[in-house]
Amino acid sequence: MKNLIVASTSTLHGSSFLEYLLPELKDHFQQIKTLLFVPFARPGGISHDAYTNHVREGLKALKIEVKGLHEFKDQARAVEEAEGVFTGGGNTFVLLDELHRKNLIEPLARIIRNGVPYLGTSAGSNIVGPTVRSTNDMPIVHPKSLDALGLIPFNINPHYLDPDPDSKHKGETRETRIKEFHCFNDTPVIGLREGSWISVKGEQMKLKGSLSARVFIKNKVPFEAEPGYMFSQLS
Repeated sequence: MKNLIVASTSTLHGSSFLEYLLPELKDHFQQIKTLLFVPFARPGGISHDAYTNHVREGLKALKIEVKGLHEFKDQARAVEEAEGVFTGGGNTFVLLDELHRKNLIEPLARIIRNGVPYLGTSAGSNIVGPTVRSTNDMPIVHPKSLDALGLIPFNINPHYLDPDPDSKHKGETRETRIKEFHCFNDTPVIGLREGSWISVKGEQMKLKGSLSARVFIKNKVPFEAEPGYMFSQLS
């Protein structure tokens, strides 16, 4: 049975890394001793080692060992033997490119479908959907495919921002960009605001946190999904 936490962000303003999610993660990862961290998204170009150490510090209260996927010679085997997986944020295209080049998409999707607990934040949440075509990131590298893990039937747009009526900025809003996406794609998109996450248990997908999420479905008016909303009805 799938067991995922799909979060908009790792860090809320005024709090430390993963602090707001720790109560949820304590239960989510309670059965594991070792967590496999996928550091490939590299926010700000941080090294894989530095990113992994940052996660170790953030999760030390859980008393689980964190190992970076880059530390393994046989990375496919490391994925296949993982007790739990966390894929962090950064650049979604860099992350997806690494996963495709290393042929890790299929084994990662398989173990998660088989029940290995997964945490994704930002880019790590983008790859949970069918594609990464609704990400906010710059395509600074060119993955061979924009297809992702396909573990949920909709795309995530993390760090979702509402239009600001007082802003003097005249560029496209996030909502406009997602409407452009739907001119060429049918996949629903969930705009996840900071501090919100989706809990996936089998085929049940529930919005958690204190904020609503913005739901975009092609040829329909976007609507607000309140905390507790079951996204399963979108599948």
